[in-house]
Amino acid sequence: MTDKPARITVAEFERIVEESLPMAAAWKMQTIAIHHGRATLRLGFDAGFIRPGGTINGPIQMGLADVAIFAALLGAIGPVPGAVTSSLSINFLRRPKPSPLIAEARMLKVGRKLAVGEVELFSEGDPDMLAHVVATYAIPA
Repeated sequence: MTDKPARITVAEFERIVEESLPMAAAWKMQTIAIHHGRATLRLGFDAGFIRPGGTINGPIQMGLADVAIFAALLGAIGPVPGAVTSSLSINFLRRPKPSPLIAEARMLKVGRKLAVGEVELFSEGDPDMLAHVVATYAIPA
């Protein structure tokens, strides 16, 4: 979004994840970077993420994308743990390899009550996008 500094640190965000997002904590998502309106997260590979056909299942990809948007949003507005997803749409573009996933999130518009962002998902080390996600977050007053 801008060159403004992030309004939350990686350590602060990871504390929020640990306290209020047990799924993300259990999956051991790593926050690589948070900037103002941008974030990069990594999800290590786990054999339990594989569905029949040998691909990483969709709910895992959606979960990673949702947490990545949350990180990018908090990078723009600061620690507001009450911000919640109000919609999320994902387009699966290709089959993920059984490897760690990388999520690159950025906010497109941050208003007073709603924020819209997008995420690009990749298999680690592969430049071809796996999925494209657009999500809207509701920001509490």
